[in-house]
Amino acid sequence: MHIHFIQHVPFECPGSIISWAAKNNYSISFTKIFEMAEFPSIASLDILVIMGGPMGVYEEDKYAWLKKEKLFIKEAIKENKKVLGICLGSQLVAEALGAKVFPHTIKEIGWWPVQKINDHLLTMDLRATFTSFHWHGDTFDLPPGATQLFRTQACEQQGFIYNNRVAGLQFHMEIEENLLEGMIENEKEELVKAKYVQTEEEIIQLGAEYMGLQKKYMQQFLEAFVTL
Repeated sequence: MHIHFIQHVPFECPGSIISWAAKNNYSISFTKIFEMAEFPSIASLDILVIMGGPMGVYEEDKYAWLKKEKLFIKEAIKENKKVLGICLGSQLVAEALGAKVFPHTIKEIGWWPVQKINDHLLTMDLRATFTSFHWHGDTFDLPPGATQLFRTQACEQQGFIYNNRVAGLQFHMEIEENLLEGMIENEKEELVKAKYVQTEEEIIQLGAEYMGLQKKYMQQFLEAFVTL
């Protein structure tokens, strides 16, 4: 099994997905957009994982590589590859499936409860409500034909599955200490206290409580995803 990652910025790496891949002896490769937006042949990969980033799906005029990446994602879906998008990645996947992506009325940043919507094979090992990490200001409509998996109080669309091969997660179960530190360091200007935005101190303090479970959640989801 070969996993190809699209990483948009240096500080939003795949986190615990890397250790899951190593545990299963899966090979990995990267397209690092911040170095060069070169994509492999679709035939060379089994799973495509698209990571997060501070840019918006709709900012093609600002980020010229977005058009090329969107075409690559659509081609991977067309060729029936397993595709998983996280945060910005989930928004890119949602758009590729025909959904609208747009700025939310509020930002959601910090450790917030996630509610399961459906008892799907992807979510059966997860609690009905569990806390995970969030950092986003955009949202999307549920893609046509997709099944919604998660919601939060702040944001209705938090995850979906399409055709048992294409999934999106708006939140960050892949989070690890170094990933959290990088996001805070590079995006801390967004940490303006609001109803669903925690302070840096709150994020770090709550991370000590919730971080340990995230790897388990992510790996349970991934194990289910590859066997669908």
